[in-house]
Amino acid sequence: MFFLERKQVAIYIAAGAIITAFVLFRYLPLRQRIKVVEQTKNAQKLAISRASMEKVQMLTFEDQLLNLQRTVGNYEANIPAQRDLGVFLQQIDDLMSKHNLREQVVAPGKEIEAKKLNCIPVSVQCKGKLAQIFEFYKLVQKLDRLVRIEQIRLVNDSDFSGDVGMQTELIIYYRPQAEQG
Repeated sequence: MFFLERKQVAIYIAAGAIITAFVLFRYLPLRQRIKVVEQTKNAQKLAISRASMEKVQMLTFEDQLLNLQRTVGNYEANIPAQRDLGVFLQQIDDLMSKHNLREQVVAPGKEIEAKKLNCIPVSVQCKGKLAQIFEFYKLVQKLDRLVRIEQIRLVNDSDFSGDVGMQTELIIYYRPQAEQG
């Protein structure tokens, strides 16, 4: 019986050693690899979700860029290489006459010079109906020259005849001679 008990103890020790060896040398390393693989998988999922979000943002940015490019257009084409102040003043005068605006005054101001872009302030005054003045402004914005409307002042006539006095400050731009080429 003692011999039988020794055999059983030996079997238990051998089984324990096999189980311990399996746990230490097979199960734990595989478990560690599984954790590493799961972490890598989660990191890749996170990277994919970030990339998806960034793709959506890129599409949004591309749309914004296209809208800005349509809005701005080729603004340099609207900035002439020469002053052409007389031509511009004549265009303004013609637009006011076209819309039957009265008491027209168009006076250029002192030119402001810079390295890459020069500008000339132009003071414009006239009287007419509000609708005529708005049509005038619409056409000014459509001129083939970049015009910035700096200030607008609209004043009703004192006799309330429906006429409005308009005073505005425009700024026109041109590139200096050194920039041509």
